[in-house]
Amino acid sequence: MTRKGPVTSSQVARRAGVSQSAVSRTFTPGASISPATRAKVLAAAKELGYRPNAIARSLITSRSRIIAVVMAYLENLFYPDVLEELGRRLAAEDYHVLLFTGFKDRDSDPVFDQLMQYRVDGIILASTSLSSDLSEECAAAGIPVVLFNRTTERDAVSSVTSENREGARRLADFLVAGGHKRFAFISGLQNSSTNRDRYEGFRDGLKSHGIEDLTVQTGNFSRSEAETAARTILSAPERPDAIFVANDHMAVAVMDVARYEFGLSIPQDLSIVGYDDVGPSRWPSYDITTVSQPIDTMVDAAVRILMDQITSGLIEPVHELLPGELIVRSSARKPRSGLETVNGRTIYRSGDGL
Repeated sequence: MTRKGPVTSSQVARRAGVSQSAVSRTFTPGASISPATRAKVLAAAKELGYRPNAIARSLITSRSRIIAVVMAYLENLFYPDVLEELGRRLAAEDYHVLLFTGFKDRDSDPVFDQLMQYRVDGIILASTSLSSDLSEECAAAGIPVVLFNRTTERDAVSSVTSENREGARRLADFLVAGGHKRFAFISGLQNSSTNRDRYEGFRDGLKSHGIEDLTVQTGNFSRSEAETAARTILSAPERPDAIFVANDHMAVAVMDVARYEFGLSIPQDLSIVGYDDVGPSRWPSYDITTVSQPIDTMVDAAVRILMDQITSGLIEPVHELLPGELIVRSSARKPRSGLETVNGRTIYRSGDGL
């Protein structure tokens, strides 16, 4: 038996009695085609079982309509939420997501050759970064790159991030206003701009209140390493009465250690605050006071930047810094003032900032 090959656009054109270019225009978003011709082509395509070949079309249009998304890891629930929203927003622009993962503690350079094999139209780097050489190569190739939830000292690529430094400073204000005296910070990856900004914002916020002492341990955005860091901090002769954990994913682990290994009551014995406002931070069993990242707004900005640069062919780096809110829940002692209820959530807005 002879195996039937895939249906071609020329076969559809013959069946519909139209030109092959009419078939191409029918399946090209935004292309000019009369309703009558479009109806003929779609009817013929359905009858023959035709599906347009995206790869072949990309050779003609020089666009694959694929956006590569590189994420270091998906363990932190912030990134699955981001990925879902990116998929939704890019689909609305008739683009598809090609996902690469697994580069938590280094640049995403090893996947660059793979990205190029797929002729991607743009790249979003979330929780990872690109070396200066490759960022310049992307720019030279006309491929826009957006760093998501990261910034860079270089100006070759665009970035979208929340106000990490200001959010962390606000957490310091909140904890000091709540009467806390001894502070600790459990950091994420040492080489990430997100971690650096959160640490420096928290440190500077404490200094503005005359507090210099800050115990620091590294959690590397890992649950197991955050648990180890919590054990070290809580075993000290004079343990802190407030811990800022660099993201909610680690904060959950720290809360479990404090409760079930050290028998501490939260927030009576120890206040714990985090960052991101995702996943378990909203569950009643954790109910973490945290700074929210505006995922919808951040994704909108990243997609807008990419679409503008793809359409114009001009890659001019854009850097967007977006505000969040300090969401107050039950994992930390509350100050007597500065609290407001907005859309059913309690937020902290004392002083300047977010």
